[in-house]
Amino acid sequence: MSRNTVLYSVRIGMVAGIFGAGYLCGSLTEHNANAQWGDVGGELLQKAAGSGGMIGSVAQLGTTITDMEKNVSGLQKNIDTLKTVKAAISGK
Repeated sequence: MSRNTVLYSVRIGMVAGIFGAGYLCGSLTEHNANAQWGDVGGELLQKAAGSGGMIGSVAQLGTTITDMEKNVSGLQKNIDTLKTVKAAISGK
């Protein structure tokens, strides 16, 4: 083999080795990022609700619907608990 072929082969090997080492180190220390967008949306709705006008009214409606959904979810959990207790008492 010529000298140039050996040099190019060594360079390609070094680049592949550096890439492989970086990939290995990156995959070992991988962390998942979790965004809490629910809080951000709620804050934006609260600010828009206080602005007044048509946008404020729509934002207040959105906030009210969100609050109602939370209440319904809480009630549904309570109903499920009551059904479980009722089934345990009746022996079904």
